[in-house]
Amino acid sequence: MPTDKKDIEIDIVSEVLNAMLQARPDSDFIKSLNQQYRERGGLSKKQLEGLYLKAAKVTSIPAKKLATLQAHIMKRPTRYKSALPPVKPLYEKNEQAGKMIEAILQKYPEHKRVLFYKNKYDRNEIFSPAETSELERFYKLLKISGV
Repeated sequence: MPTDKKDIEIDIVSEVLNAMLQARPDSDFIKSLNQQYRERGGLSKKQLEGLYLKAAKVTSIPAKKLATLQAHIMKRPTRYKSALPPVKPLYEKNEQAGKMIEAILQKYPEHKRVLFYKNKYDRNEIFSPAETSELERFYKLLKISGV
């Protein structure tokens, strides 16, 4: 029964790991990589690069295996960590509402409802749409201009 080349699977990582274990049996790094490879079935690109750098120093490993390992590493995608997005505040003050509140209080400093809105504005609380429309209504009724 003829075998196709597609059926033959060569595990170059395992071969290089075994050769490295024979060449450097005392290396904790190689032992760790071998254990991870057996448990997970693969290694990350950075781990493979580390294995390649160690294996390149050993003369008993054939150059064709190193070249195959390097090709295997180059096929893998390089993952980049993106920078964190800039932190933005949870609530941005409505500057127009602040200007309306100040203008109303300059003309009518004891207006109780507007004082309530000023207190809420100073504590960085969010105005509901009804409160915003009421504030705009007060502003228009009192005929304050210049904002």
